Amino acid sequence: MKIVVFIKEIPISNHVKIDPETNNLIRSGVRGRINPFDEHAIETAVKLKEKFGGTVSVVSMGPDSFKLSLHEALATGCDEAYLLSSRAFAGSDTLATAYTLAQAVRKIGNVDLILTGLKAIDADTGQVGPLIAEELDLPQITNASGIVDLDTVNQTIDVKRHLEVDQEVIRVSYPLVMSVGDEINKPRYLSPLLIKQSMQKEITVWNEGDLHCDLDRIGIKGSPTIVTESFVPEESVRQMTMLEGSPMEAAEALLAILSDKHII
Repeated sequence: MKIVVFIKEIPISNHVKIDPETNNLIRSGVRGRINPFDEHAIETAVKLKEKFGGTVSVVSMGPDSFKLSLHEALATGCDEAYLLSSRAFAGSDTLATAYTLAQAVRKIGNVDLILTGLKAIDADTGQVGPLIAEELDLPQITNASGIVDLDTVNQTIDVKRHLEVDQEVIRVSYPLVMSVGDEINKPRYLSPLLIKQSMQKEITVWNEGDLHCDLDRIGIKGSPTIVTESFVPEESVRQMTMLEGSPMEAAEALLAILSDKHII
């Protein structure tokens, strides 16, 4: 089985820089980490490889600094890593990003399963996985919470999904695109030795020429989304009142305060 996992690196700090011309986040030089949902996608891929065999390729898009996250994915058990990096990709919205990632799938070739995290916690859109499926004209499963069965003979996969008030198990033929939630597994612990060993592995870097991209579909030019304004919310200082006395007296005082403010 040939699996591709897409990961995104998100900033660790809230103190990020914004491009004054495009209002987009400047990711170059910003310390980051693997998006938490993508860690579950990596774990899903590696577990499938361990049980059914095959290879796992991990792919990310961004500046050269993203290689650290790719090395971490290699330490988890992925076999090869690709970084899609070029100034031409800068400013991509979810549509342009999905097109670029789909081009990477086409270049890798003969992919059975494409995995993404449910969403990135910085943008919180959850759009990239479904857009990749649309671009590649593949079936998709969203918000996967468990893999029930995988039939390598008939090339089908049974996946559990959690809905708002219920859950379902659906069977889909692969190749397909699947986005996973954080309920699907618990990412494994990485020892310092595994991380050190992964740093010796090579990461392949591809640009728009390597991927044969349509230049009208990448970067800002290929992004219909326009960011009109970006700002950091101001921190507000709130007043705290300590309620004295016994628990009963404190509860009565709290009720009086809430009543005075017409909250209850």
